[in-house]
Amino acid sequence: MYLDGIETERLVFRKIEKNDALGWETYFKDNPNLKYLGIDLTMSIKAQAENWINIQLKRYKDKRYGLHALIEKETGKYIGQCGLLEQTINGKKEIEIGYHLIPAFWGKGFATEAAKKCRDFAFENKLTERLISVIDKRNIASQNVARKNGMIISESAKLFGLDVFIFRINKADWLTSKRILV
Repeated sequence: MYLDGIETERLVFRKIEKNDALGWETYFKDNPNLKYLGIDLTMSIKAQAENWINIQLKRYKDKRYGLHALIEKETGKYIGQCGLLEQTINGKKEIEIGYHLIPAFWGKGFATEAAKKCRDFAFENKLTERLISVIDKRNIASQNVARKNGMIISESAKLFGLDVFIFRINKADWLTSKRILV
């Protein structure tokens, strides 16, 4: 199930396309958060962007969800990626909300807006009873997004060569928070 065409107040989700690699190169330029991703930083920026896009396309093909391009409605700019990802944590398949913004768009609430939409989409479409976000212990900004998304730290782990927190929200807690907000 994909988020293609889903919208928030300021964003449109669309499936990633092969030619997005060129625009995605910006993500790898002067981005201090790359160290939090467990990726090969010795690759060229072009190779990193192409590899990243190819991973998403493979996820789509394998029906394992995948990140989606985030397009800012007001400008039509490609500002980042967000989506649902299948992960295996301690031998159990989980659905993760992943989000990555081009640095020029940090601090504007886009990641939180997109992550909340992914959460709501997953629960409203009965894709899972719980969601996670895997976040490097040093990545405070992404941890803050997870907290704003109603998630709490449920465990620590070592994944992708990184020390990470597993943030989690279950459907019952999401439903309770929705009732409180109404």
